[in-house]
Amino acid sequence: MSAALTAHVVVRRRAFTVDVAFDVAPGETLAVMGRSGAGKSTVLEALAGLQALDGGEISLGGRVIDRADHPRVRTDPMRRGIVLLGQDARLFPHMSVRENVAFGPRAAGVAAADARTDADAWLARVGLPGVGDRRPAELSGGEQQRVAVARALAARPRAVLLDEPLVALDAVTAGEIRAMLREALGGVTAVAVTHDAVDAAALADRLLIMEGGRATQAGAVRDVLAAPATDVAARIAGLERVVGVASRGEWAASGWRLRSTEPFAGADGSALAAVFRAVDVRLGDGPNGWDAVVRSLEPTVTGVRVVADRGVAEVSVADAARFAPGDGLRFSIEPEHLRFVPA
Repeated sequence: MSAALTAHVVVRRRAFTVDVAFDVAPGETLAVMGRSGAGKSTVLEALAGLQALDGGEISLGGRVIDRADHPRVRTDPMRRGIVLLGQDARLFPHMSVRENVAFGPRAAGVAAADARTDADAWLARVGLPGVGDRRPAELSGGEQQRVAVARALAARPRAVLLDEPLVALDAVTAGEIRAMLREALGGVTAVAVTHDAVDAAALADRLLIMEGGRATQAGAVRDVLAAPATDVAARIAGLERVVGVASRGEWAASGWRLRSTEPFAGADGSALAAVFRAVDVRLGDGPNGWDAVVRSLEPTVTGVRVVADRGVAEVSVADAARFAPGDGLRFSIEPEHLRFVPA
């Protein structure tokens, strides 16, 4: 059912050119993350055949399905063996749930009775047994998204594209659909665009970070999130990242000198990034202390984010009330909460 996907996507946009290349092994899920406007959706549209290539080539299962150069290849979206699952379930409102799921196989020539039997099996697999006779309007948003997953996979695609399929769902429903997706996608080649690192960690084997139309980091999900190579990757991982240099077994930058309990490799003077969570930064002096000036105070769900010229901390409302933009303060972080990675 699944197939290897190899892509070099080049699409010229008004602000920049998307130029990114990647491979996805059969049955593997690649997550693509980055800021809004980085070119992620453009990549999915090119893979699906909804966006023409200005350069590059896309092949699926060893067969070229799109090529910009001579000899030009342009396979119709319906004949690529790729399905795109987006934020909107886009079910046929006039059809029953069963007929929605059976639509793809029937269009491919499968006998109606067999397609409907398979549809019921897929509905049970995505956690919706016995709803085949209902109409989409009778289902909740989360249930409609489950039907959309069943419809996509019932078509026996060689690859599945996921474009933020959980973004419109509440946290509880999104968690349920995420778990279902992980199971349903087992053995299916997939590319998933998401803004949520939880989605990437739960669904994907590898992660690719895009910035300004280019890939800036790629690797196993856990490795990328643990050692972000850019500030964008760090924010995606929920981390702060400050670049300095290795200095006598410690990390140093102008006005900073920090140490960690974790060893690191790097000759003195080599570029090194300090990586830490804002929630681990404390107000006041400590083993790793430095002076900073408050730039802004940003409310969060659990307190206040103190953004300074040197670092960020998440503190209680009571602690934040002591400061205003322009005030000086002292930050510190315990060595065990710091990691140093090559910059």
